Amino acid sequence: MIRHLTALLLGASALTACAAGPDYRMPAPPSLAAAPFIGAANPNLTADPAQEKWWALYQDPLLDQLVSDALAANTDIRQAVARIERARASLRGAKSDRLPQTNLDASESYSRTSAVRSLPGFDRENWVFDAGLDLSYEVDLFGRVKRGVEAARGDLGAVQADADGVRVAVIADTVRAYLDVTATAERLAVAERTVQLLDQSVRIAGARFDAGRADRLDVIRVTSLRDQQKAAIPSLQADRDAALFRLATLTGRTPQQLPDAVRAALRTPQLSQPIPVGDGQALLARRPDVRAAERRLAADTARIGVATADLYPRITLGGSVGSTALGGGNLFGGGPLNWLLGPLISWAFPNQESIRARIGVAKADSAASLAAFDGTILQALEETERALSTYAHAIDRMRTLSAARDEAARAARISLARQREGQIDFLTVLDAQRTLAGAEAELATASRAVSFAQVDVFRALGGGWRGAS
Repeated sequence: MIRHLTALLLGASALTACAAGPDYRMPAPPSLAAAPFIGAANPNLTADPAQEKWWALYQDPLLDQLVSDALAANTDIRQAVARIERARASLRGAKSDRLPQTNLDASESYSRTSAVRSLPGFDRENWVFDAGLDLSYEVDLFGRVKRGVEAARGDLGAVQADADGVRVAVIADTVRAYLDVTATAERLAVAERTVQLLDQSVRIAGARFDAGRADRLDVIRVTSLRDQQKAAIPSLQADRDAALFRLATLTGRTPQQLPDAVRAALRTPQLSQPIPVGDGQALLARRPDVRAAERRLAADTARIGVATADLYPRITLGGSVGSTALGGGNLFGGGPLNWLLGPLISWAFPNQESIRARIGVAKADSAASLAAFDGTILQALEETERALSTYAHAIDRMRTLSAARDEAARAARISLARQREGQIDFLTVLDAQRTLAGAEAELATASRAVSFAQVDVFRALGGGWRGAS
């Protein structure tokens, strides 16, 4: 009997038929999506293939270590990995429907029969032993199981791409936080130098006042300017502390556990080469959000087949073998043995409206996923072009402010020299120093904006996930 059942199941597994529902075909992106980027025509950018471990372009060992720490210990990445394991378990569950399902049961009971119902010569009290094995196998004639596996595989791919997207975001946020730490340290240094310069001006104005060569108002004005610049220092210190705390969280640490080397970092790392950006075709193949949207579309397309298969009969081959005996001695004998073998056909017919409703829902979900896929492509291209444009204009602004700072420094030196010679009053000197202080602060802020724009470019390009997976 077992041989016959096994042969029947193997024969059923060899049956093939067309799976219900549409076969998935990845939609083609817009033809111009693969073209070079509009913003790539910039001396600070190159059309070379984008680098995966892009943070290595900064050539900063401390930054490399922080990124490694974030990839290993960041809590968002740990959640994403857990979601991958959940999707893998769901895929295993879907694949298990391809296999025969078995169920083994055994029981024992002690019973007493009333004197009225008991037969002469039989004991009224008995132990009853029951054991059995049930075996069933769904013949996937219309592809319900096959489409279910396809849907689960698409879900897994989407979750894996989402995890890559989390890694991209964590890497970018870690680099951005580190650059914020160093850039704010440079802004602090600029503010402290400005205060030191104004301290010197206060001493000069005080000496000139004591010598009767300046008015008391000059001392008040330069002291007021010095105090205004000094008041900006606590705010910058708070900004740097916030960046340090953010960096600690990104790398899976408490603020107290952040390495001293990070707190001592004072110089912002600079790129020694133009940023390689590649083209649109490579971008769409690399961006995790595009891959996730494509996999979700594949999964939702497969679910149309899962729902459509319910329109047709579901055939299940099954069998059972068991034994029931009074007392354990006869349990495995020939007399108590019983077995059952046969197919089961179930079909929701003729009322199939609920099934067709589920098909409609699945088709609507697939259409929404297709729209989301197309929108994700457009958004990826838009984000990249915007990041490239912002980076180019940030560099132009920084260069202009650098030239303005140099001119302001030159004007401050000239005005101070002329004031010492008595050619101009101290108010002119004060105005030149105020201009220089503002130019220094704006340049430091612009340098920080350039660093952030670099990170935005790298993040838009979607790199960094291959070596981290």
